[in-house]
Amino acid sequence: MTVVTRFAPSPTGFLHIGGARTALFNWLFSRHHGGVFRLRIEDTDRQRSTEPAVAAIIEGLRWLGLDWDDAIVFQFARAPRHAEVARAMLDQGGAYLCYASPEELEEMRARAKAEGRPMRYDGRWRDRDPRDAPAGVRPVIRLRAPQSGETVIHDLVQGEVKVENGQLDDMVLLRADGTPTYMLSVVVDDHDMDITHVVRGDDHLTNAFRQAQIYRAMGWELPAFAHIPLIHGPDGAKLSKRHGALGVDAYRDMGYLPEALRNYLLRLGWSHGDEELISTAQAIAWFDLDAVGRSPARFDFAKLDNLSGHYMRAADDDRLLEGLLPFLEKRTGAAPEAEGLRRLRAGMGGLKVRAKTLVELADLAAFYVRRRPLPIDDKAAKLLAGDGRSLLARLTPVLAAADPWNATTTEAAVRAFAEANGGKLGTIAQPLRAALTGSSVSPGIFEVMEILGREESLARISDVAGSTI
Repeated sequence: MTVVTRFAPSPTGFLHIGGARTALFNWLFSRHHGGVFRLRIEDTDRQRSTEPAVAAIIEGLRWLGLDWDDAIVFQFARAPRHAEVARAMLDQGGAYLCYASPEELEEMRARAKAEGRPMRYDGRWRDRDPRDAPAGVRPVIRLRAPQSGETVIHDLVQGEVKVENGQLDDMVLLRADGTPTYMLSVVVDDHDMDITHVVRGDDHLTNAFRQAQIYRAMGWELPAFAHIPLIHGPDGAKLSKRHGALGVDAYRDMGYLPEALRNYLLRLGWSHGDEELISTAQAIAWFDLDAVGRSPARFDFAKLDNLSGHYMRAADDDRLLEGLLPFLEKRTGAAPEAEGLRRLRAGMGGLKVRAKTLVELADLAAFYVRRRPLPIDDKAAKLLAGDGRSLLARLTPVLAAADPWNATTTEAAVRAFAEANGGKLGTIAQPLRAALTGSSVSPGIFEVMEILGREESLARISDVAGSTI
């Protein structure tokens, strides 16, 4: 059997983090088994489904590196096929015409509410002759659901789950206007797309009972179901925006690398021993549903940041530079010039080990591309207060004599100056860092001077030593 999975989002908003994890689990499961991963856009809610949302979902999946097989299926376009199946069920006796009026349905709803129970259709047209239909009422098609026994799902994550059929009712398959309902559309699409495994959030578990009844009414083989627990916040509460319930595009805009987010999502509810850092190749080799836990996973930004820092350090410098540029331009207000790009390439090794995201990298790297005079932040200004500027003024001729100009010669010059003036290296290095970078935090200051070069370094020192901050 060829394993076929699908990701089937509704385009009513962005690709949220829970949906991204569901897509990842489906993608990994199919790739692990050498199968097929398909994408279906469930756009039957025409009022809420939007083209920008479709584009955001597709872009989010591509950014995460989750490629799909075959063409994207758009559910709304298949409505005639869904209706065809409903009518086939009607012809086979697995469904029936219901002429209950809106007033009758409202009466059922009010009675159920008064009795403190869920609204369930009472089956009044289940065995009634359609010739008794009231004039002017367009019927819906309802499933002739089993009224006794139970519906059982052998879930690959949740185990055996079941519901008494008496708790379910004869759901609508085709509305009076001829449009299919969500439950019918999902089943028909999954059947026609040859889906063998339905892997989705456990908020869909109750839907599985009703969908199983449709499969059986049509005599179709059920797919294997795997309902994965939802993601909660670190406090155990339902995931909200304050916890990280954002769109994938938000994580991209926060500067996370896609492989870092992918690794983090993989570990939310799935484990492989004590492994934390898992490459894509390893994930495909190891992933299976038997290692998915039944308890909700907890989202933790600190763990994501730790993972992200690892991937930043391991990333190729040229790739980081390409990803960094939009963030850097936003930070500085201008695209880097050729000399700035040279400095960034040369300094990437010292920058990336200090950053967990591309946003942090942009903050750290901005001094390499800024034009003089540099803006000086508050902490750097404190380093230049007191004797800071005068020390730099006296240091300048000593540094200017360094030959050749590199990290080794400039460090030797600064150390000699510190010893000659009875101070420690840090006493000189900290105001020097402030002058050269405008910040109190940077890569090694002698590395910075080598990358900036003699002329730029001395000019930046002069800007500060000869000015009032």
